[in-house]
Amino acid sequence: MEFNSFNFHPQVAKGIVAAGYVTPTPIQAQAIPSVIDGRDVMGLAQTGTGKTAAFALPILQRLIDGPRGRLRALVVAPTRELAEQIHQAIGELGRHTGLRSMTVYGGVNIRPQIAGLKRGVDIVVACPGRLIDHIGQKTIDLSNIEVLVLDEADQMFDMGFFPAVRQILRHVPAQRQTLLFSATMPAAIRRLSGEVLTSPMTVQVGNTTPAETVSHALYPVAQHQKTAMLLELLSAVDSRSVLVFTRTKHRAKRLGLQLGKAGYQATSLQGNLSQARRQEALTGFRDGKYEILVATDIAARGIDVSQVSHVINYDIPDTAEAYVHRIGRTGRASRKGEAFTLVTGEDNAMVRAIEKVLDASLERRTIEGFDYNTPAPPRTDRAGRGNASRRSPRTTRSSKPAAGRGGGQRRRQPAGAANARSSSAKGRTTER
Repeated sequence: MEFNSFNFHPQVAKGIVAAGYVTPTPIQAQAIPSVIDGRDVMGLAQTGTGKTAAFALPILQRLIDGPRGRLRALVVAPTRELAEQIHQAIGELGRHTGLRSMTVYGGVNIRPQIAGLKRGVDIVVACPGRLIDHIGQKTIDLSNIEVLVLDEADQMFDMGFFPAVRQILRHVPAQRQTLLFSATMPAAIRRLSGEVLTSPMTVQVGNTTPAETVSHALYPVAQHQKTAMLLELLSAVDSRSVLVFTRTKHRAKRLGLQLGKAGYQATSLQGNLSQARRQEALTGFRDGKYEILVATDIAARGIDVSQVSHVINYDIPDTAEAYVHRIGRTGRASRKGEAFTLVTGEDNAMVRAIEKVLDASLERRTIEGFDYNTPAPPRTDRAGRGNASRRSPRTTRSSKPAAGRGGGQRRRQPAGAANARSSSAKGRTTER
């Protein structure tokens, strides 16, 4: 099957060709016909499966022959990054249609958004909080919405957006087409789907396991030694494009700064940044300006970088599903990727949950030459947390330059890194 089999409007088809799309992904092949037919759709798919085009193209097809400058399609997304990603995809695919899309989210001045809405727009991609602000100020008119898309519904639930989503639903017409996409199907999403979808077509692609191109490994380590362990791993691998996950935004910021001081081109992506700085970090990581991006789960939901070589879980995620999401950002497009997770004794229950979902035992590794007996520093803050991050990373490094990094910035390499490199290269690929 190819995209021309869907018989899109010629102006939509031109955008598809210009974007280089030829063969639809599984979710596109399954969802597009039902969406074009006007059916409600429940789509279950992981990040990176092409679901944005699965709803964007039928929306463009539906709106192209109707009135212009009237808001007729609304996409609700949990994060600013994802909203921008969807908006850019709509702009690329609809470049020849004349249809106008804009984003609506917080963290930026609301006045330009109000002005854009007044000028007239066909599609809005919004985050729930700022959309509620516009509804409250009566600066947006949702009475003509024909298509409503709820994207990454499970993430919106995790972020506490369901009350806002239900408030938004009260302001859109009852007679509409609704598309709901989610990577997982917890009970809350099932209830929401029952509330908002009418006789939906369910489309499910992929499994709850990462791609077979990803190898996995666990690195047991004490909490206070995590930063030193991370630096050892980074020195031992070809860190072309590394995504590091932390549990909190404060830790993401601190770790990003520490990696920068250790000589890496690193940045962080977390909720306290302005939108301009968030976009600069994401664009810089995508374009290769930064080799390492430290992010939280929430901030990283909109990351779509196909060349990520390694995902490192500085903190283990809270759920097995979140692990699958994180790991899904490497090993894309048939490329091989590696996923490393730093685990403490407190993480055993979550490790077992992840192994149950993957139906496989994850390999435990150690790094030869790493001092696992370093005592924890005295607690100096109120909660007694984060002291390990204050250790100077240079205490575990020697003056030997890192091998395998041609033409890049020179770094000091820790003792035993050669053995770690050999170990890190030999992960088992977990199959579905």
